[in-house]
Amino acid sequence: MEFSSACSDKGTNPMRVLILGGTTQASQLAQKLGSDEGYDTIFSLAGVTKNPVLPSGLVRIGGFGGVDGLRDFLRAQSVGAVVDATHPFAAQMSRHAAMACSSSGIPLRRIDRPAWTEVEGDQWTHVSNIDDAAAALGDAPQTVFLTTGRKDLGSFQRAFQHHYILRSIDAPKPSSLPRQVTLLLARPPFTVASEMALMKDHAVTVVVTKNAGAEATSAKLAAARTLGLPVIMIDRPVLPTAETVSTIEDALEWLRKHRHDGTDRDV
Repeated sequence: MEFSSACSDKGTNPMRVLILGGTTQASQLAQKLGSDEGYDTIFSLAGVTKNPVLPSGLVRIGGFGGVDGLRDFLRAQSVGAVVDATHPFAAQMSRHAAMACSSSGIPLRRIDRPAWTEVEGDQWTHVSNIDDAAAALGDAPQTVFLTTGRKDLGSFQRAFQHHYILRSIDAPKPSSLPRQVTLLLARPPFTVASEMALMKDHAVTVVVTKNAGAEATSAKLAAARTLGLPVIMIDRPVLPTAETVSTIEDALEWLRKHRHDGTDRDV
């Protein structure tokens, strides 16, 4: 765990906000709050990505030690509000945030960006987890464009008849890779043209992805649609009940209301 405690003087009684990061929205929110003297932000990352793009200001990298550890951190740092802007598949962190904030009386909002939805021309097969995604590939060998990240590759190792075009920001451990794999290291955003070229160059026959709902990585869906390729879509996990917003603008509005009148009102 890394925690840099250096921060600038933001004036009289700024409200301390913990941003649980891992998405573009988290970074954008941190940048906006960083220029407002009314807030003193802590930007937190789990540390999954080796060289993340970090906002300026106070940054914490590493786990909290479960619900109790997060609750202790909130109290020790005098956090006045929490914004859960983690990845939609970071279900455990969202659960811990909901439980810690509820028991500590600290207001919480989760940025719940809309999921991708099918449009005319899409050929999606919905599955609930990684294991089901690997099974949905079938027995006949395929060339799979795999964009589920560098973790949880065991199911695809077992489906060894396929060739995988695996794209990841960071390189996975060699021992975790499927037997037949082409590794592509790249960071979003991507364009429809570049995604189409990639799929053609590698003779991709099927795309496997998680329903992240991110604009920066949605081009692969348009590319697959244009090329007539099927997509195996891993649906989002069920997250704990929490008050949510869908944009950083809504999150900012909620924080402004909470700071100025001291209430946890809905936006």
